[in-house]
Amino acid sequence: YGVCATACGAEVRRAPEADLQMSVEAIAEAADARTRLCFIANPNNPTGAYLNGDALRRLRAALPQGCLLVLDGAYTEYVGAGDYEDGLSLVTEAGDVAVIRTFSKIHGLAALRIGWGYFPAGVADALNRIRGPFNVSTLAQAAGEAAVLDGAHAAQSAAHNTEWRAWLKDALEAAGLVVHPSEANFLLIDFANAPISAEAANAALAREGLIVRETGEYGLPSCLRVTIGLEDANRRVADVLKRALADASV
Repeated sequence: YGVCATACGAEVRRAPEADLQMSVEAIAEAADARTRLCFIANPNNPTGAYLNGDALRRLRAALPQGCLLVLDGAYTEYVGAGDYEDGLSLVTEAGDVAVIRTFSKIHGLAALRIGWGYFPAGVADALNRIRGPFNVSTLAQAAGEAAVLDGAHAAQSAAHNTEWRAWLKDALEAAGLVVHPSEANFLLIDFANAPISAEAANAALAREGLIVRETGEYGLPSCLRVTIGLEDANRRVADVLKRALADASV
């Protein structure tokens, strides 16, 4: 969001977080009468934290008039928390909320670059006037339609993620690592107090062909973001990190 906003000549303000959790109060304090857009990734990337429905409504009420609240729900389908809301009802309730979603995650169509949004009519009209022609290919549209109709695949993927996200979190915490709670399809692992650094852990994983995400660009240099994969990959991540920790402790 920051890169695109800067490219448009906008001033970017980032609200501080407490313990990697978004703060309604901090976001509202960062906004003023000139603020026109407020972007929230919910669940957040790369932390996996989220704002519940009550917090979203408090945030909407706290933002200045004329500010559009944009909820990026790329990881919505993975959420299991009972108090989570996808924000779609807020679009019709509030009139100044937009929800953007993607086919790249739960549906596995990242290479086709297709997503969707639910907007107030005025926002949809503005986007239709400025978007490029033929911005979504016919192949991407056909794949997106098939994905929407294949509810069994999405349900299976979500169930797999829930099972192995919990398994991997337990395995890594048993090894002595700090793993932040996540409602997405990844875990954020903190090596700040571990016997190895995030850089060393990343190198150990890479030597075994396991590619994870460094998070220094997010201001989290001591962390790695690990996407939940197939069973074999999840077990290999746990085994590699356990060995790396044991070797460093000798």
